[in-house]
Parts: sequence; C-alpha cells; structure tokens
Amino acid sequence: MKPSVAPVAGGTDQAAVSLAAMPEATYSVTGMTCDHCVRAVQAEVGKVPGVASVAVDLGAGRVTVSSERPLDEAAVRAAVEEAGFELTA
Repeated sequence: MKPSVAPVAGGTDQAAVSLAAMPEATYSVTGMTCDHCVRAVQAEVGKVPGVASVAVDLGAGRVTVSSERPLDEAAVRAAVEEAGFELTA
C-alpha cells in the first residue's frame, strides 16, 4: 500500500526542494486499520509545532514526519495517542 502524505502548504516545486532538506523521523504506530486512522494520525501529528508533512504507511504501521527542526518525540507520541493509537518506536 502506498503511504498517504498530508499536503504541504504552498504545493510548489520550491516547497518540495525545501522539504527535502528538512529533518525526517519515522515512527512505528500500532492500531491503525483503515483510511480514517491514517487521516486521524495525519491531522493530530500535523498540529505539532514545526511539522511540515506527515506520511502514513498503513500497511507497514509507520508514520514519517518531516519538520522544520528536530521534533520532541514526546510531542509526536502525544499527538499519536490523541488520535487513538500508540507510538511503539
């Protein structure tokens, strides 16, 4: 299954170039079973200050976050839990 990526503001080629230089972290998440789960995680993690994009791979149970600066894992964990799931790594 192809990962679902939350849109990046601006949507220009320049934004894509800038995004490539941003820090990225991948987390394992348990409990996601459907597209609604994907959207819930994207929405909550997307609210964490500094997050530029959120890609959710439902099949692999992974969430990849690109950000303007390194993120506090506790903030990402709290966002995932707010969506109703558990960050496992």
